[in-house]
Amino acid sequence: MTHVDAPSWFEDLVTAIRPLEVTPFGRFAPPDDESVQRSAVLVLFGQGPAGPDVLLTQRSATMRSHAGQVAFPGGKLDAGDAGPEAAALREAVEETGLDPTGVQLRVTCPDLYVPPSKFLVTPVIGWWARPSPVAPGDPAEVAQVVRVPIASLVDPANRFQSLHPSGYQGPGFEVGDLFVWGFTAGVLSWLLTLAGLELPWDGQIRRRIPQQYLTGRTLVQELSEQIDERVPE
Repeated sequence: MTHVDAPSWFEDLVTAIRPLEVTPFGRFAPPDDESVQRSAVLVLFGQGPAGPDVLLTQRSATMRSHAGQVAFPGGKLDAGDAGPEAAALREAVEETGLDPTGVQLRVTCPDLYVPPSKFLVTPVIGWWARPSPVAPGDPAEVAQVVRVPIASLVDPANRFQSLHPSGYQGPGFEVGDLFVWGFTAGVLSWLLTLAGLELPWDGQIRRRIPQQYLTGRTLVQELSEQIDERVPE
């Protein structure tokens, strides 16, 4: 595998994240007790065939929760995990089959606490120095693994405000057959802005979240409500 050095925009992103001491997403502090469940996601940037990209997964449509939704690889911290970084990388290996030796974990973002589920989610930023083949680890859980070009995410034609039936709105992206919203879209939007990659887009464009993603109340919906703003009357 060929080693690829991180570009200047990625280094600028890492530099911008390091001094942050408060969460840029949520409004709630976690309780100081053992009820909080820790989890982590890997936000893995790399240099792909179509230029800089980010690794995303789409959950299987048959899952009881998060069905069909686009997400970063990740999950709960296990007892054997050394911390969020180890958990994020382990989960990414399990879900996508990537070679962990090619991943450089560079910086950990502030946590996001989600009161309804008592999850404390830590985004971990990585650079894919030596990319490897990826594919769903368990097709019953992950329908597809996709390297989404940054150029597609910042394209104003692919950006909008996603609307939840509850009245909340937040960043949204639609790239190919992927509808990205909630926590994943919020984190992506924030990171693209910090990296200086965001292009001007029309924040007045609103699209309703497809119904197939709204069956039951999921962690993604709860996360969405913490990072979004209410639709104006």
